[in-house]
Amino acid sequence: MRKILVSECLYGGRIVRYDAGDVTEKDPRFLKWKEEGRLIPICPEVFGGLSTPRPDSQRIGDTVQTGAGVDVTKEYTLGAEEALRLAKENDVAFAIMKQDSPSCGSKFIYDGTFTDTKKEGQGLAVEYLRNAGFKVFAEEDLDEAEKFLAEIEA
Repeated sequence: MRKILVSECLYGGRIVRYDAGDVTEKDPRFLKWKEEGRLIPICPEVFGGLSTPRPDSQRIGDTVQTGAGVDVTKEYTLGAEEALRLAKENDVAFAIMKQDSPSCGSKFIYDGTFTDTKKEGQGLAVEYLRNAGFKVFAEEDLDEAEKFLAEIEA
């Protein structure tokens, strides 16, 4: 049985989001994978040493900064490295990561202006995972993730 790395905010059970919000994934397929013990939760920001709640942060070029201009690139980098370590250690089939996050966004991230404007891009942890050859899906791509899992386990 192949494992799946997931953003811990989607996994649920512990509040890790920057705003202390709850975005636990309720899709029956996700819940089945969770029940089977396939899911390996990671919150790169928390693993990188940031607290919950914490200031909103966005990728600005090669850095990650808070709205107040505090550079948190080091923490985000440590979290991305931990996500990659967990993925490799557990030989995950792929990852399902929270869209729009400066760590976990796989298609879109906020543009760094703190005006709720999104742009095409990826979070730092997703960048590390993809550069190492791991496939990454967003939470709205569970149809594709399910199909991919079926193909590799066939």
